[in-house]
Amino acid sequence: MKYVIVLGDGMADEPIEELGGKTPLEYANTPEMDRLSKLSEIGLVHTIPEGMSPGSDTANLSVLGYDPKQYYTGRSPLEALSIGVPMKDTDIAIRCNIVTVSVDDKPYEEKTIIDHSSSEISTEDAAVLLEAVREGLENDIYKYYLGTSYRHLTIWDKGSVVPLTPPHDILGKVIGEYLPKEEALREMMKKSYDILANHPLNIERMNKGLNPANSIWFWGAGTKPCLSSFEEKYGKKGVMISAVDLLKGIGVGASMTNIIVPGADGTLHTNYEGKADAAVKALTEDGYDFAYIHVEAPDEMGHQGSVERKIQAIEFLDEKVIKRVATALDEKGAQYRMMVLPDHPTPICVRTHTSSPVPYMLYDSTDKKSKSWNYNEKDGKASGNFIAKGHEAIIRLFEK
Repeated sequence: MKYVIVLGDGMADEPIEELGGKTPLEYANTPEMDRLSKLSEIGLVHTIPEGMSPGSDTANLSVLGYDPKQYYTGRSPLEALSIGVPMKDTDIAIRCNIVTVSVDDKPYEEKTIIDHSSSEISTEDAAVLLEAVREGLENDIYKYYLGTSYRHLTIWDKGSVVPLTPPHDILGKVIGEYLPKEEALREMMKKSYDILANHPLNIERMNKGLNPANSIWFWGAGTKPCLSSFEEKYGKKGVMISAVDLLKGIGVGASMTNIIVPGADGTLHTNYEGKADAAVKALTEDGYDFAYIHVEAPDEMGHQGSVERKIQAIEFLDEKVIKRVATALDEKGAQYRMMVLPDHPTPICVRTHTSSPVPYMLYDSTDKKSKSWNYNEKDGKASGNFIAKGHEAIIRLFEK
């Protein structure tokens, strides 16, 4: 038996009036999920433990079978593992987004955060801008490391885990009250605007109609992580397939194999097919038992507040990942169990993460009992199936 989790980041949502009271998952044209749901168990799973923030860090740890209450030490340390940044026990890792704040003459504290991803900036552009930040701000205490797209890292020597606000939680808001209380961090953010606002690359980006990547933003501080081996924990040899440093870091921490797919970039037009093909190859040719396929696009479209693009991301997931994986495994005669789910909701109405339970679908290629439901939030709730502890969902996947 082979095992697959297809994770549509932020795919769950709330009913939307312009969609006739349906969620994007209900409204989207998803023939493969509709087909599989008739042969699947569906239900709801609560991926965010009580009292914890609804981040992709805690949620994906949960889905992968690691209780965040036990294993979570912060988001950025997991990303440090992915980037290959060595952390001392006394280091603090901090996520360093390159964001867009309003272009005006107001003091930095009175600016508004426009875009947490700077028009989904390419890693190549971000590298140029981060180097300018590094030249202006780096010292023996604070070191800057390049990640992917807008997602980068700062290591604070002998720092502390201070409260910091995720930028995607305050889109459209004036930033003053959300800036770090730690003076050194706050001042580096302010100075980064002076460095980046008139950088030639940002002038060029604005001329192209792109948002300028004109400020860094710190959040997600944490200490050196310590995950146990996935294979030792569950007896399954696994691969992680994701474009996002956070997920790749979880893969490193769990001693899984990270498969890097060319063209996979975490955007709406990522290489979906390449991810699906990599999973099938790992399972059928390379001796792996388990594949975790993470797709970032639905979450990004939720943050952007775009109903149309979120629906498109879900449809791409259905056609280019779920159908492709199922078809290939069927053609190869593999027996497999596949779970499809989001890590958390990213509702269009709030443009950030929430802690509501998410719908899951568990398909077994050997079970042909017909059901009447579709895979979505409403039918998941109506099924009566509920997994209260998210880290136990993977046990449901493996239990047969």
